[in-house]
Amino acid sequence: MASWKLAALWLFGTMFCEGWSAAENHELQPDALHPWRRQWSVGLVRVRRDWIIPPIRVLENSKHVPEDLVQIKSDKIFTSQVIYKLEGPGVDQEPKNLFEIDDKTGVIRSKHPLDREKHRSFTLKAFALSPSGERLENPSTIEIMVLDQNDNRPVFTRNQFTGTVSEFSVPGTSVMSVSATDADDPMTDNAILSYSIVGQESVPANAVTKVMFGINNQTGTIYTRDVGLDREVVKSFKLKLQVADMSGMGLTSEGVAIIQVSDINNHAPQFKPNTYSMSAVENRKDYEIGRVNVTDRDDRGTGNWEAKYTIAQGDPAGHFAVNTDSVTNQGVLRVVKPLDYETQAEYDLVLVVENLNQLSIKAPNSPVSSATVLVAIMNENEAPRFKEDPIQIMVPESVVPGTVLKRNLAYDPDYNTLRYEISRDPERWLDINRHTGEISARRTFNIRSPHVKNNIYHAGVKATDTAGLSTTATLAITLKETNDFPPKLLPLSGTICRAADYPVSTLVLTAVDEDLYPHAEPFTFELPEDLAINWTIIQVNKTHASLQSLLELEAGDYAVMVMVSDSGSPTLSAYAQVNVTVCPCDPFGHCKSETAAIFGSSVGISFIALIIIMATIALLLLLLLLAVAVNTCSRHHHNKRGTALLVGESEDDIRDNVLNYDEQGGGEEDENAFNIDLLWNPSDSPPDPGSFCPVLGIPRGKQPLRRDAPHDLPSPTYPRRPPADPADIEDYINDGLEVADNDPNVPPYDTALIYDYEGEGSLAGSLSSIASGSSDGDQDYDYLNDWGPRFKKLANMYDPR
Repeated sequence: MASWKLAALWLFGTMFCEGWSAAENHELQPDALHPWRRQWSVGLVRVRRDWIIPPIRVLENSKHVPEDLVQIKSDKIFTSQVIYKLEGPGVDQEPKNLFEIDDKTGVIRSKHPLDREKHRSFTLKAFALSPSGERLENPSTIEIMVLDQNDNRPVFTRNQFTGTVSEFSVPGTSVMSVSATDADDPMTDNAILSYSIVGQESVPANAVTKVMFGINNQTGTIYTRDVGLDREVVKSFKLKLQVADMSGMGLTSEGVAIIQVSDINNHAPQFKPNTYSMSAVENRKDYEIGRVNVTDRDDRGTGNWEAKYTIAQGDPAGHFAVNTDSVTNQGVLRVVKPLDYETQAEYDLVLVVENLNQLSIKAPNSPVSSATVLVAIMNENEAPRFKEDPIQIMVPESVVPGTVLKRNLAYDPDYNTLRYEISRDPERWLDINRHTGEISARRTFNIRSPHVKNNIYHAGVKATDTAGLSTTATLAITLKETNDFPPKLLPLSGTICRAADYPVSTLVLTAVDEDLYPHAEPFTFELPEDLAINWTIIQVNKTHASLQSLLELEAGDYAVMVMVSDSGSPTLSAYAQVNVTVCPCDPFGHCKSETAAIFGSSVGISFIALIIIMATIALLLLLLLLAVAVNTCSRHHHNKRGTALLVGESEDDIRDNVLNYDEQGGGEEDENAFNIDLLWNPSDSPPDPGSFCPVLGIPRGKQPLRRDAPHDLPSPTYPRRPPADPADIEDYINDGLEVADNDPNVPPYDTALIYDYEGEGSLAGSLSSIASGSSDGDQDYDYLNDWGPRFKKLANMYDPR
């Protein structure tokens, strides 16, 4: 060691003598804290080639401390005094105070033992300085390498290793790998490891005595060495491991490996017992009725042990289901669909079982285990059941009341007697037989009811058994549209233009029908055969037609009878009279007056138009004079009448009283009431001269024309004189009334003109004047008693007794 140090000192002395160079004519940049760290200016310095110092090797854990490692010298030592400084990790940086340098001799020494596992090397820098602190040389790099010693044991990476091996694995099956580490230098023998198994224990203890596992000493892989791993015999193994460095010759450590023997599905589940009896209640679902048991030697809680059950026979309708209790591995039998005792009172089910995992090929070849389950169904009282819900009914809306709509609505599973009732019927259209449930129509339906949606009327029916259990169902009555209403023609009046500007003028007709499709449009429009000569009707579309005249008609009003038919089944038709006004029209198609039609459409009042206006005024004045004359004639006629109360001076007076028996006029001054002279017939003898108007020279009451009968028919013969016997006056009155009613030339008596006017007064005054007149004092009124009960009161008034 001393010779190595001397050689090192000599080498470094030579390197420093030849390698250090001085700089000429240069300036130093001062550094107050570390003056030796000044940088030389490249442009002002000429540097000689420096010596490279090889790494210094130091053995770790050395007990000879402090220990001199190397000495450095500067060639400036011959010219001036040199001071040596050292810096870097291990000196003034962490870890500090491991190395130092003698500032006068340049000897570098270690102060404490080194640890390679903590610091493998140190890189230091040495400086040569003048007493004033000036750097004399470039800093020199010194590398110190720490040499390794086998001072660390190998250590397993885990306190306990765990692995798994399947039962019945063949020898050589890899089970697991273990590993260890060594803090020593891996490039030396100090870190070369070797693994071994130094002990084996089985669980349960002594279940297996032979060595079942081996280990690769270089990789740490554990493998099987022998056969006989049976999960039902041994559950696991505990191996004691050892690792050593220096290829097994150095330091050692121990570890533990636990190897579990995993189960394979080599045992099929078996029912125990294989026959069961259970019971279930009808009409219930989703409840447990019993459990079945199985045994399995495979590992509990794994898929090799967990059972899977299936119903193989006896439940074609799917009333039952079986599932597995994951804790007990039992089969839980459940009812998932309601049972019916009346349909089937007992079920004979066959269950089979298998594992959740597929059976291993190493398992014994045995059949699948099965069990028989006998399920008895318990009867209970059930509510009535409708054969359908909703109950569908389809009827025409015009169904005849009393028509049976539906029978056989419901039944009772327990054969109890049922009673029925309508639970909901907002329109009260339905009746139901309480005992048979026969539903019938109470009255005709109306498809336009607000309770009918999309042609469906919803009602409700309820069935109750003798035990009080009831069930309701919905009645969905689909109403079919029927042809109930004939179409109505529109419009019933209109205008057709008559002018050269309108060669073809039509009246557009349409129709409305309260029925719905398909009993409404398209409509058919037709004319009676006798009107087809002058008129025609042309179909425009499904709902409209045009009425046209075939001839050029005179201006005026025309009544045209039109028949319109719908498309229902059966077809309904209706006749309607269309009042057509034929008139001249203006350019806009509107009717204009006769005057405008004659004189065209010139603007302003022409001379001819002025003449027409004046003629109209004159005509109005003439009519006024005629009205005054008629009124005068009427008053003159009344003054000519006799004073007798019932028997007049002329036979016309008697007829007047008879024919005006039901007249509601006001007396002699009632000129607007119907007068007897209106019934004068030219074929009869002339009436009293007082009945002629002296102004006009014509009979006062000229017969008006009736529009409801031909004008040229002869009037029937009226009775002229009363019979000789006054007692027959009732027959005489009835005969006169009958003739008047059958006379086509007089207006009817049941008109508003007669009954709504009460007259303007009477010239006779009060009835008291009848008895006070001297002219009537000798009058004999006895015959009034013979005229019947109608004149009895009047006879009493004039009875001289």
